[in-house]
Amino acid sequence: MRDSDTLRRFVFEGLPVRGYVVHLDASWRALTEHHAYPDTIRDTLGEAAAATMLLAATLKFEGLLTLQVQGPGPMHLLVVQATHRRALRGVARWHGELPLARPSLTALSGGGRLTVTVEHDDQRSRYQGVVPLSGLRIADCFEGYFARSEQLPTRLWLTAGADGAAGLLLQRLPSGASASSEELEHSAASGDEDWSRILHLAGTLSEPELAALPGGELLRRLFHEEDVRVFEPQPVFFRCNCSRKRVSGILRALGTGEVHDILRERGAVEVRCEFCNRAWQYDAVDVARLFAAGDPVDGPRALQ
Repeated sequence: MRDSDTLRRFVFEGLPVRGYVVHLDASWRALTEHHAYPDTIRDTLGEAAAATMLLAATLKFEGLLTLQVQGPGPMHLLVVQATHRRALRGVARWHGELPLARPSLTALSGGGRLTVTVEHDDQRSRYQGVVPLSGLRIADCFEGYFARSEQLPTRLWLTAGADGAAGLLLQRLPSGASASSEELEHSAASGDEDWSRILHLAGTLSEPELAALPGGELLRRLFHEEDVRVFEPQPVFFRCNCSRKRVSGILRALGTGEVHDILRERGAVEVRCEFCNRAWQYDAVDVARLFAAGDPVDGPRALQ
């Protein structure tokens, strides 16, 4: 039986290489159940969700990581968010007709950009990295992001379908030991050989195997001749952080004039969460309370 909604970390003993395996099952179905995605959009979103969880695992932060894909193409917006506690949510937007065969990511997005934003819970620091969208799949774009922003050689294998999404990440870490120039040269050459060998072994992985095999079995199949230490799996889950308090912040930002115009036109104000599709209703009494003096409301983390 394959792993369900888990993230596994592993390291190669004696080598500066680490990795992660993620399987999304119930969390993936919860993320998509309120959206009728075409297969092309669904699978791209699933690969992005697996990649976002893998990226979050490589970072030291306490807060929210947001992956955003934007472009002028048919899939004009894709957003996935993950917390340091491995809570996940995501949404994609598209327009027009989509080809039956899955196009490249560049064609699907229209050659837009990938933005990665890390917001810490204490609000004291915020990091953002932007790279152009390129390559056939989201894995290619992520590898470009790691090369440019993190400057760490990184490879990803991703797959997604109606029932789940999965991913494998391998990352070569820098060697921090002090040594002579000759020793550094030898160490670099040896490291290149080790990294190439690990990538060659991982390259034999098929998408059905990535989707179906439990993390431990997958790693044994790929690296049975390597000394690999596998850590205990950590749970991954879907959670949307929308709340009436956050929605009230959105309405306050719109202003009393616009909100009252909507109220007069429709008889009520409804705000529907883009991620979980939950509807928040405000009648005339709710709107009056919303703009009453002394009613503090925290603003939401809005999608940019």
